[in-house]
Amino acid sequence: MTATFADLFDRAAEYDASAEAVSAALAERRSESEGNDSTGSAESDATADLPPVDRDPSPARVVADADALAADLLVGGSAREALDALRSHAWTTLVASDPLLDDAEAVIAALADDELAADWRAAVETWREPAAQPAGDHPALASAYRGGAMQVVSLDPSLTGARAAAGLRNRMAVSVREPRAFATVFSPARLYPEAVGGDYPGPDRDPRSMEPIDPDAERHRDRDGHPDADQH
Repeated sequence: MTATFADLFDRAAEYDASAEAVSAALAERRSESEGNDSTGSAESDATADLPPVDRDPSPARVVADADALAADLLVGGSAREALDALRSHAWTTLVASDPLLDDAEAVIAALADDELAADWRAAVETWREPAAQPAGDHPALASAYRGGAMQVVSLDPSLTGARAAAGLRNRMAVSVREPRAFATVFSPARLYPEAVGGDYPGPDRDPRSMEPIDPDAERHRDRDGHPDADQH
């Protein structure tokens, strides 16, 4: 049985990880990957056979880079707030290539343990939509371009800085933000009419179990979490 995010977060709480540790572990992982990358002609030929961009770009399609995914699990805070916004809405899509998830799983294993990393991978596999990644491309940017995602969440200042934003703007329709900034600007209520159509009904999925919820029922709960007295 696949673990829920509630279970995973409870297990991850025993590890004292920080956002800085996550960033450092990912930087080390990707540095080693680059050093061991023996890109030959066979790999280049395989890259040429990759399918074209899979989807029309949409702001409801979001990439969380490996550091944001690992921080969501191990650190919480703004990374969890950012990804809870996606987990709470089934009409949004988390896009991620296999190499991106490989990086996140490796970071989690390095800062926590292999079993937690494997269980997290199983849970996120049921959530994410895969995207093809050409060899040598940055996992988050490749996932966004190939998967039609217009938003990327990352802790990497080389992606979130003003210079990077200017360079990306000329190549692809994507915004890269730190988790706190993404959580601040991502508005399901404003996005829903464009992405789905009609009036925004509210969250439609439990962000911990990923099970559907009834937005109408949730609106009839009072601030203490009890059903409205008028509802039977």
